[in-house]
Amino acid sequence: MRHFLTATSLAVLLATAPLAHAEEYLIDTQGAHASIQFRISHLGTSWLLGRFNTFSGTFSYDAAEPEKAAVKVDIDVTSIDSNHAERDKHLRGEKYLNTDKYPDASFVSSSFIPNAEGGGIMKGTLTLYGTSKEIEIAVSKVGEGADPWGGYRAGFSGTTEIKPKDFGMTFNLGPAAETVYMTLNIEGIRQ
Repeated sequence: MRHFLTATSLAVLLATAPLAHAEEYLIDTQGAHASIQFRISHLGTSWLLGRFNTFSGTFSYDAAEPEKAAVKVDIDVTSIDSNHAERDKHLRGEKYLNTDKYPDASFVSSSFIPNAEGGGIMKGTLTLYGTSKEIEIAVSKVGEGADPWGGYRAGFSGTTEIKPKDFGMTFNLGPAAETVYMTLNIEGIRQ
């Protein structure tokens, strides 16, 4: 009888124990601890650097089950900033990003293939210029831990390359400018 009670108690405990799940994080854009940056060749002689100043998002992550990691980011494309106001006005125009028609972009992950260093390959859908395409982001883990304000944070960095023509953009800046290189630095506050 004692063995039956012990087994039954154990079964009840296991059935009612909380299931392990990934922690939810809010991307810290308010504290400017996250960034979405890009670079594209200018005439094959230098790099045009820029960023999107306004974006928001969330991610989930559990170091014990990194393959369940997920991320969702919404980007205000009108917030493009290349540190040159007149150029930014052109970039927002119909010839380039056409932000009057396509003011928003987003990325929603579909899978994550982890590596031994805490990073991996994040796959998902990037919607830009009214077109959705599957992309891959090479992710590296920056770190995680308690912050000085009683919270807990985790940070990741990612890189990807996109071709504007794949999203329906028709501008031609020459063969050296067919690819946009993006870097995403994401620090999240655990909720």
